[in-house]
Amino acid sequence: MFIATLLTNPATPGLEGALVDSLRNAWGGGDTLWLSPDVAAEFAMPAMPANRWNVWESLQAEGVDLIVQPAEGRRKKMLLADMDSTMIQQECIDELADEAGVGERVKDITARAMNGELDFEGALIERVGLLKGLPEEVITRVLETRITHMPGGKALLATMKTHGAYAALVSGGFTAFTTKVAADLGFDENRANTLLSEAGQLTGEVARPILGRDAKVQALHDITTRIGITPADVIAVGDGANDLGMLGLAGTGVALHAKPSVQAECEIRVNHGDLTALLYLQGYADSDFA
Repeated sequence: MFIATLLTNPATPGLEGALVDSLRNAWGGGDTLWLSPDVAAEFAMPAMPANRWNVWESLQAEGVDLIVQPAEGRRKKMLLADMDSTMIQQECIDELADEAGVGERVKDITARAMNGELDFEGALIERVGLLKGLPEEVITRVLETRITHMPGGKALLATMKTHGAYAALVSGGFTAFTTKVAADLGFDENRANTLLSEAGQLTGEVARPILGRDAKVQALHDITTRIGITPADVIAVGDGANDLGMLGLAGTGVALHAKPSVQAECEIRVNHGDLTALLYLQGYADSDFA
C-alpha cells in the first residue's frame, strides 16, 4: 500500500479539494484524509503510479508538493536535520561574510558548493579563510539580528519529540550557531564544525576533521546505533549536496527547498511547504501537533 500526500505552504493555503479528488480518482485511491484544511491531504492507493513525476511537475506549477511513499513505516523515530537553509533561513557563513565585507564572494562559493559544483571541504576552508580577523563578538550579533528559524521547525521538533522521537542537528556550519539553534528548537544533540579564534578574533581556520557529507552519514550511523534504532527509522532533511549521503541512507530523505542537483537525486522533494511538511508526510494531522 502507498500513500500520496499533497501539501502547500501553510502561509498561503490553497490546496483545492477538487484537485485532490481528481488525482485520487485517477490513481484509484481510497478516501481522502485532510490533515490540515486547505494545506495538506492524503489518500492510500494499491500501487506506485507510473506517471507520478509527470504529475509532480504539473503540480509544482500550481504551488503544490506531491509525495508518494510506502505506507508501512512512514512515521519515524528520529529526525536528522541540516541547519543552514533548512532549520534556519540563512547560511551562517554568508552572514558572517557580510559582516567581514566579503559577502558576495563567499555567497558565490557557498551556492556552488551546495549545488555540488565544488568540493565541500575545500570550499569551507576557502570561505573561513576570508573571515580572518573578524571579532568573535560578531557571531553573537549575527545570531541576534540575522538568523531566523525556518517556519514550522518548532512544531516539527515538538511534535516528533512528544511522540518519542530523537532529534539531532548535524551541520557543515559551525558549533557557535548549532548550539543556540539546537537549544532554541529542542534538538537532543548537535554536531558541526568549530571556528578557531585567538585573542578574540577569528583566525581564518576551522578545526579538523571537517564535518561534511561523510561525517553526516557517520553521525546517522553513530546515533542510530547508540539509541537502538536503524537508519530506516530516520527522517532526514537537508538542501545541499553535502546532505545527499544522509538523505539517501535515511528511511525518508527529504530535499527541502533544495538545490536542483540535490532534488534530482531525491525521491521526496518539498519546494512549497515549510517544515511542517515533514509531519504531514508522516501522517500527522494539525490536531496532532504539539
